Amino acid sequence: MPPIMSYAVIGAGPSGLAAARNLQRFGIEWTGYEMSDGVGGLWDIDAPRSTVYESAHLISSKGTTQFAEFPMADSVADYPSHRELIAYFRDFAKHFGLTDGFRFGTEVTRVVPAAGGGYDVTSVGPDGERTEHHDGVLVANGTLSEPHVPTFEGTFSGEILHTSGYKSATVFAGKRVLIVGAGNSGCDIAVDAVHHAAAVDISVRRGYHFVPKYVFGKPSDSLNQGRPLPAKIKQAVDSRVLRMFTGDPTKFGFPKPDHKLYESHPIVNSLILHHLGHGDLSVRADIERFDGSRVVFRDGTSDDYDVVVLATGYRLHYPFLDPGLLRWVPPAAPDLYLNVVNPDQPDLFVLGMIEASGIGWQGRYEQAELVASYLRARTERPHAAAAFEGRARGPRPDLSGGYHYLGLERMAYYVNKDAYRSAVRREIEALGVAR
Repeated sequence: MPPIMSYAVIGAGPSGLAAARNLQRFGIEWTGYEMSDGVGGLWDIDAPRSTVYESAHLISSKGTTQFAEFPMADSVADYPSHRELIAYFRDFAKHFGLTDGFRFGTEVTRVVPAAGGGYDVTSVGPDGERTEHHDGVLVANGTLSEPHVPTFEGTFSGEILHTSGYKSATVFAGKRVLIVGAGNSGCDIAVDAVHHAAAVDISVRRGYHFVPKYVFGKPSDSLNQGRPLPAKIKQAVDSRVLRMFTGDPTKFGFPKPDHKLYESHPIVNSLILHHLGHGDLSVRADIERFDGSRVVFRDGTSDDYDVVVLATGYRLHYPFLDPGLLRWVPPAAPDLYLNVVNPDQPDLFVLGMIEASGIGWQGRYEQAELVASYLRARTERPHAAAAFEGRARGPRPDLSGGYHYLGLERMAYYVNKDAYRSAVRREIEALGVAR
């Protein structure tokens, strides 16, 4: 009888719940660590490091986002709010008996390899600091908690706010607002702000592709869910459809995109185009410098503002780990097989370090299923486990799906959902451990 193995799961958001559920499915002991008071991760707006805001909804539809074994109720909207989502995660954890496996209010501060194998996990919680040994660790603390805050020449005399600290548009009442960056959060906040602020501008350095949430009366990401089209064909077809529904973004003031559709994450928000068309906000160039209350743009124009909102994204953040344990390639991202496995640390895994249009939480679930399958295969099918370890040491598979992604830091762990999920499922099947 093999010894009972115990694994640590860090985080109780979607990836952490997927980790706990799959370890449970495969009969592997686990202990969860979560900084907040309950499950849900960033979708718990009251959690200490939550980055959601009052108006936050999914930008993908529930059908393409939910866990396959636990569908959302029919009564849940196509694009649920954070309130519906936190209820969903709590129901998921309760349904599968996962809640009691987590230590809430407990922050992991250090994870180090132990002399005899496994890892020593140090955490701080209600009972103070404690260090416990685990045979392995599944890191699932998410990718959207550590703000990326750029530096600018000069000094701004007003308020500078990163989107991570934004909760409600009432903070903009009567103020002149500049939003820096037109990602999905930036566009959401711009749409919020026009109903409260005295004036709203959005500063961008490049153009974007905009996708409406509904096409032909259905959630846009629910179309073409069968056999994936080749990249060039999908780009050509979808670009024509989008022009029919959203028009040409350059006519609203945005620069022409320097990339094709799906080569960077598209903006799933057509309301910003609506408000641009109504004169509720304006597009400005990239920032050159601050000068008191004045912001000078690279096209030579300038204007005065009370608030600057940095919609500048997030950095990967694993502060409790030595970056060398993850084969980190500064400044971008860890170099892991399938974005999960470091072959030099066979009991340390990262879940959720993927971004892909439409990959949903099921994509994270399959990452966790791969890890649990591999751990179980070590005892049940050691030859299959050894073969998996060999592939993990080999060349990285092409997960681009034929798309040429922008060479940006935030795109370092971007994948094509169909290519990625197919690769993960092939590995699960090759390990051959059914549950």
